[in-house]
Amino acid sequence: MFIFVLKMKNIRNFCIIAHIDHGKSTLADRLLQTTGTISDRDMKSQALDDMDIERERGITIKSHAIQMNYKHTDGEEYILNLIDTPGHVDFSYEVSRSIAACEGALLIVDASQGIEAQTISNLYLAIDNDLEIIPILNKMDLPGANPEVVSDQIMDLIGCEASDIIPASGKTGMGIEAILKAVVERVPAPVGDPDAPLQAMIFDSVYNTFRGIIAYYRIFQGSIKKGEEIKFINTGKSYFADEVGVLKMEMLPKGEVKTGDVGYIVSGIKKASEVKVGDTITSKVNPCLKALNGFEDVKPMVFAGIYPVDTDEYEELRASMEKLQLNDASLVFEPESSAALGFGFRCGFLGMLHMEIIQERLEREFNMTVITTVPNVSYEAFLNKNDELKIVNNPSDLPETSKLNYIKEPYIKASIITKSDYVGQIMTLCIEKRGELTNQVYLTQDRVEVSFDMPLAEVVFDFYDKLKTVSKGYASFDYTPIEYRQSDLVKLDILLNAEQVDALSALVHRSNAFTLGKKICLKLKELIPRQQFEIPIQAAIGAKFVARETIKALRKDVTAKCYGGDISRKRKLLEKQKKGKKRMRQVGSVSIPQEAFLAVLKLD
Repeated sequence: MFIFVLKMKNIRNFCIIAHIDHGKSTLADRLLQTTGTISDRDMKSQALDDMDIERERGITIKSHAIQMNYKHTDGEEYILNLIDTPGHVDFSYEVSRSIAACEGALLIVDASQGIEAQTISNLYLAIDNDLEIIPILNKMDLPGANPEVVSDQIMDLIGCEASDIIPASGKTGMGIEAILKAVVERVPAPVGDPDAPLQAMIFDSVYNTFRGIIAYYRIFQGSIKKGEEIKFINTGKSYFADEVGVLKMEMLPKGEVKTGDVGYIVSGIKKASEVKVGDTITSKVNPCLKALNGFEDVKPMVFAGIYPVDTDEYEELRASMEKLQLNDASLVFEPESSAALGFGFRCGFLGMLHMEIIQERLEREFNMTVITTVPNVSYEAFLNKNDELKIVNNPSDLPETSKLNYIKEPYIKASIITKSDYVGQIMTLCIEKRGELTNQVYLTQDRVEVSFDMPLAEVVFDFYDKLKTVSKGYASFDYTPIEYRQSDLVKLDILLNAEQVDALSALVHRSNAFTLGKKICLKLKELIPRQQFEIPIQAAIGAKFVARETIKALRKDVTAKCYGGDISRKRKLLEKQKKGKKRMRQVGSVSIPQEAFLAVLKLD
């Protein structure tokens, strides 16, 4: 028993909180190198990021965990479990579970950029979970570093002393030893009863082609032994622990993983939906009384249709999506068909970055060329008879106006941190997007945090790009969903040659419907090639047309061969051509090039 208490006393579980591009992955690399977890020969930058996209974009998409052994100056050996977290707002639920599995957090702030919006939102998550915060001023080697100003921002934010902040640089290795020392001295050791029934929380899972789903967990009470029968509380499923162990650069099997430690379990699970982040693992024979708090099913926020460019590739696309879902359980999809695009899938994503990543992975990993329709959010439609609720994920599923009572749309609380010079432009942008200002706080003399309540649908398109443009790249943005609110929304249909193109339908606010309809019609007129017949492009709300453009027909000069004589001879030929064009228009079909779909996405 004494050995085990000593062991638990010498465990530290911590995570890293940082905004995108503040040097989190580089600093993690230095920690791994300094503790000898990874040899200099095997070292590569962003060692914990597996995907090419993560390396290219410099972002962490999937959270990772790794165990380091560290010998402190007092001569004792310590086990440090680093749980790396994604920085982007789309993956905030994963971040919250990783934070719940730790006792401490390294708050990394770029010495040249200062505090950003996502740092603050993840920091509040850590404070809510009573984590010990260790502030670190990273990138001190940069010529543009401004340590005094940024240190003041950190002190104002978390109320620490200047001496608590560790100056560091992931590039040069400055301050790494001080960080490891601070983790041992300031982060509390895990607490828990080793003799109580097993209670462990899953904070991540990965898919292995040969072994199925491997779940990563942190044990709060009891221990997990190889061969033991275990149960997942929220899904109610039971499995045998074929292999358990801890996470080094490779997985290290052990006979037993004990209280306070972080480990993995292989139990031959083949479906990603059976392993949910936040679920509690317990023993089948001697279960714990209650599950750990905080579990929730991940809800998709943004929906879009994904269709193969070549309709014959539908089955291949299905197989690719199923394989992707094994690696990314937050991807939701169901089959749907469209008159314009044929067979495809309606997919649910956590946000716009998640959508981009899935699209890119489909193209890179599975060689699938796909068309993505206009993204939209999930709406609540209340029908006339006794306010019956219908969830609408696709604008074409919206009930007829006669049956509809009212519609509610999801709202978010947006937090934007920017230099004070750009506050005016940012407010104008947010108000254009139907935002309501709720708060404005000056963090320092020239940095402001502005909060808005906004409809998520307005953020989904190009809000982030526009925000970066008006603030010259300085503003950082973060959001949390708050509630559904009633709005005056209408369904805008686009008709080509009097036929509705369901893939271009959108639910928009009545005040924006006319301008958006006009813009889409103009854009399509530019991009659709001219045919032998005239093509009308119309935007309609129900039976009322709000905009129209016409693509003129390509005409052959049929009167060229007719010279001299009476005008009626020419007229006769023109009438004959007119009839032919009319007949053509009735049977002719118009194909929309993929650029047109993409252009509608990027409409200004």
